[in-house]
Amino acid sequence: MRLLHTSDWHLGQSLHNFERTYEHQHFLDWLLDTVAAEQADALLIAGDIFDNANPSAASQRQLYRFLQQARERVPHLNLVVIAGNHDSPGRLEAPGPLLEAHGTRVVGSVRRKANGEIDLEQLVLPLTGRGGAVEAWCLAVPFLRPGDVPRVAAGEGADPCADPYLAGIALLYKQALELALAKRRPGQAILAMGHCHMVDGQMSSDSERRIVIGGTEMLPAGIFDPAIVYAALGHLHLAQSVGKQQHIRYCGSPIPLSFAEVGYQHQILRIDIDGGEVRGIAPLMVPRAVQLLRIPAKPAPLAQVLEELAALDLLEMQPAQPEQQPFLEVRVRLDAPEPGLRARIEAALDGKPVRLAKIETSSAARSNSIDDEVMTLDQLEQLKPDDIFRQLYRQRFDSDAPADQLSAFAELMLTPGQP
Repeated sequence: MRLLHTSDWHLGQSLHNFERTYEHQHFLDWLLDTVAAEQADALLIAGDIFDNANPSAASQRQLYRFLQQARERVPHLNLVVIAGNHDSPGRLEAPGPLLEAHGTRVVGSVRRKANGEIDLEQLVLPLTGRGGAVEAWCLAVPFLRPGDVPRVAAGEGADPCADPYLAGIALLYKQALELALAKRRPGQAILAMGHCHMVDGQMSSDSERRIVIGGTEMLPAGIFDPAIVYAALGHLHLAQSVGKQQHIRYCGSPIPLSFAEVGYQHQILRIDIDGGEVRGIAPLMVPRAVQLLRIPAKPAPLAQVLEELAALDLLEMQPAQPEQQPFLEVRVRLDAPEPGLRARIEAALDGKPVRLAKIETSSAARSNSIDDEVMTLDQLEQLKPDDIFRQLYRQRFDSDAPADQLSAFAELMLTPGQP
């Protein structure tokens, strides 16, 4: 049985106000061809399908068109979708009955029965092979909030010092696994899906929304019992295994969702299962439709930056359409404010087929910040706006604020309507 694992599409995402429909569609078209070429038996989509809880109509059309086309191209394909922390569980599940009729099963939330018990049947899904027989069972667990997990009673062997949220997640996976084990027949594998942040997982610095609930963020790999032969995870955008356990994997995002991800090797994962065991895991690299450029490679003085921008030669990669133009982040190190910064950068880029997405400014200053010193409430109360302005200026530029800027700030503070 062959599975493909993908996640974190973030359909509808924009990069510094530039929409990315073209890039997402390019990925979906590639994925459609890959599903067909690999003759996959199942496609596991591990959450964050959309970038926000209220996706645009265009983003939803992209998803549903893909699901419909994938099933047409590979009629025996199992499609399993779980919600991530960016998704609206209800919105994702709303067309569930219609999607299920066409081979797609969506788990957006953890449902409960009339008596309050968790409906585990909804989370344990059979995966069928080309002949229609069940070849594996999938624990399809969406992003879990505190109200989704069972309460761990003292009599269930719980550590009294354990975080109740973590203990609830572990218990939910355990209960789902017990049901899968009861259903499993010889030669059938058990897989798990989840959308979470595992211990030691490497985050992107710009694009991932931290999951912090009750002070808890990261989950231990031990929540996945050894009976689970593969865990398909979503949330982290860098493709990685968890610890040294190669069968617990993040496939990562299919496109760079921030400039921090310029160097990521975006991929989906192919998992081959035979006789209830994993025989191989291999990355399938996703081609990048639009390049992201960072100039210079490290922040530099403005004069050097302008020289590099003027010398930038993009003729060889001249795109046919505006939506194919590279995105550009310009990285400038400033020693003082530069009011005309954007205009000078835009002038240097005039006529070049590139989209200026971000100007990142930094300073070489290494002086203490306000936060470096603990201040009492009385000291904070004594601070005046101009004191804060002076300290922030020194923190940023390692010099005293010029008199003209102090005067301008004072004038701003005296403007009617200002505090």
